[in-house]
Amino acid sequence: MRVSPRIRRWLTGAASDPSVRARFWMEVDGRPRDDERVRAAFKEAGRAGWAASLLDYQMPDGHWVTPGNSAGELYRPKYIVTNWLAIVLADLGMTRSDPRIRRTAELILKRWSARGGDLTGRGGEICVTGNAVRTLIRFGYFEHPAVQRSVGWIVRTQKADGGWHCFRSRKGTLDGWEGLAALAEIPEAARDPATRRSIERGAEFYLRHHLMEEGKLRYPPWFRIHYPNHYYYDVLVGLRILTRLGYGADPRLAPALRWLDSKRAGDGTWSLEAAHPDLDESRGGYTFRNLVFPMLLEPLQLPSRWATVEALSVLARVQAS
Repeated sequence: MRVSPRIRRWLTGAASDPSVRARFWMEVDGRPRDDERVRAAFKEAGRAGWAASLLDYQMPDGHWVTPGNSAGELYRPKYIVTNWLAIVLADLGMTRSDPRIRRTAELILKRWSARGGDLTGRGGEICVTGNAVRTLIRFGYFEHPAVQRSVGWIVRTQKADGGWHCFRSRKGTLDGWEGLAALAEIPEAARDPATRRSIERGAEFYLRHHLMEEGKLRYPPWFRIHYPNHYYYDVLVGLRILTRLGYGADPRLAPALRWLDSKRAGDGTWSLEAAHPDLDESRGGYTFRNLVFPMLLEPLQLPSRWATVEALSVLARVQAS
């Protein structure tokens, strides 16, 4: 994909985060994971930049201590404890090759697979289980029995319309994106027929809704760009999942791609527009009983390397379709 020299330097130069450099070389430039530049960027990610900064505060057993969490709770307070940091570290390309990641992954597996042998120990919510499965597959734990059983749970809990829902419902919702995102991480050769069919049905659910059409009113937070996403949906999340699954040429992506183009600044960059939880006056059905701490890797309303490499990756996959 053609990218201006200035944007290329901005995303791959020494001032950029190693995870952004790795994503650019692989997803925009199309280099293989064993390419020298890709390997160098991933190797640096554990020593400098966003991932290294997060890992600096990890405790010896793999969890993070934060205000109100001296006992090592993995899920609360949101969004600054172990579960949330693990999701981000997986997004940044960290894997079990780093012993610090192994400690965190094995802690999650030990704590959350205690009931029933899978990762539904927190009550079987697709947002929690889907995030855990996606994160652990990225870390390199696809073959782990608890992950395998959790994949089966995700497939079984898919709604009749092809979607998923975190709350009790007969229908799926675009907000329940974590199920499809988790299945998308499974290597294509390792997908059994049930998983393949579930992916096809899930992709059709999103395409049928053009990644943005649900209900009579538009939900404003879906049309703002965020990172980290945690368990929240926005249109860029949908584009990432569907294009990674190979649907970049589907004409039903056109409205979402026009939206993405509208977010591009005149200098060729994209910005992060809000931090989660990003709730308008309707609150989108979300309530919080405990303190919530928004998390950001970059400032809002300024050119974002992460948002830009994410958007360019989507466009590169569409172009290659």
